[in-house]
Amino acid sequence: MTAQRQQRNWSGPKPPFRRAIAVITLAALLLPPPGALAATTQRIIANRYSGLAIDGFDPVSYFVDGQALIGDADFEAAQAGVVWRFRNEGNRASFLAHPEVYGPQFGGYDPTDVARGITVPGNPRLFAVVDERLFLFSREESRDAFKADPARYLPRAEARWPALEQELPE
Repeated sequence: MTAQRQQRNWSGPKPPFRRAIAVITLAALLLPPPGALAATTQRIIANRYSGLAIDGFDPVSYFVDGQALIGDADFEAAQAGVVWRFRNEGNRASFLAHPEVYGPQFGGYDPTDVARGITVPGNPRLFAVVDERLFLFSREESRDAFKADPARYLPRAEARWPALEQELPE
């Protein structure tokens, strides 16, 4: 074989391999780290028609902005079987790095009701951030009672949540 032919045959991977390498590299860059996918194990409330978690509100905005803000369809991420929306790429990246911090506790169900042994979906507009965790509530009275004395509700809610979560429909 001539040197020129050897050069042509050994100049690197063939085009199909180059495409495969490009796809694998792109996937590695776009997918969140493996730990991020497993970090949120709670079943999250999602709109059954759109698949959006917490009605499309940005879960990071509760912490950063101190208010419930709607996310943008340009900044979405699939995590824990639902689609999350964010206001910007920074919020999206923060959530994907730490979904266990930014995601609503008890899957978005009202913690005062979970403490009573029932699951009532929380309203993303009725929220509290307590001990750096997001809680959503079904009623203002529940939110106010919880904020006044979280220690009264959290131990019971945490004890009852595993059994309640198993009973949720898929």
